[in-house]
Amino acid sequence: MHISFRPIQKKEHDLLLEIYASTRENELALVPWTIEQKAVFVKQQFDAQHSYYREHFSKAQFLMVLGDGEPVGRLYRDDRENEIRIIDITLLPKFRGKGIGGKILRDILADGKRRNVLVRIHVEKHNPALRLYRRLGFQSIEEQGIYYLMEWTPSQETVEV
Repeated sequence: MHISFRPIQKKEHDLLLEIYASTRENELALVPWTIEQKAVFVKQQFDAQHSYYREHFSKAQFLMVLGDGEPVGRLYRDDRENEIRIIDITLLPKFRGKGIGGKILRDILADGKRRNVLVRIHVEKHNPALRLYRRLGFQSIEEQGIYYLMEWTPSQETVEV
């Protein structure tokens, strides 16, 4: 599958909400809410996250991940002077576990190595992708509530996945 990126378009709000909602499915399966209550909650959380990212990462790239030209996920990255911050990388469920995330991350790490900058990301402690980040050479440098702040340094060799 050919992976490419393009800036997110305003008309893709519903697709972005779907991508975000897919990250909350396991968590919401545990609460005794109706489908409607869950939908309202997810929309509120998505809107809050979206506003936060736009406010705090005003120079970031908000990208749609395309697989063979079709949307498969989102990548938000903030290229700073001394670091690349991966704000968010999420693939739709049917595209997870197919090597797409690994390829995207390896490309970001190659960019970090070329620029000689750190690559950082916050990862939820229960996120299955945590294993991927560790295989690629990310180290947990700080615990922040339910997240690890993970860091990759350009002196590290990236492990192939």
